[in-house]
Amino acid sequence: MFNKLKQFKDLRDQANEIKSSLANESAEGSAEWDKIKVKIDGNQEILSVEIDPELLNANDKEKLEKGIKEATNEAIKNVQKIMAKKMQESGFSLPGM
Repeated sequence: MFNKLKQFKDLRDQANEIKSSLANESAEGSAEWDKIKVKIDGNQEILSVEIDPELLNANDKEKLEKGIKEATNEAIKNVQKIMAKKMQESGFSLPGM
């Protein structure tokens, strides 16, 4: 039983270490021909959103909403790739897998 608790603690410590290192990573997604850009950190928190003023003048609410959604989703996918690479590099694995 104590061996399982130690494994759990080690796993939790390893996960916290990866989370800390991911906070220093970032990824960007873009949409509408790079007129909308979303940057997120490795913990998938939005750092910035940039919108080209040209899109703001167009008064096309649906296009703007769609672009923000696409850029955010792309940024999330990009940071997930970074996360997977970090986990692989650190040898992170769940017991029994």
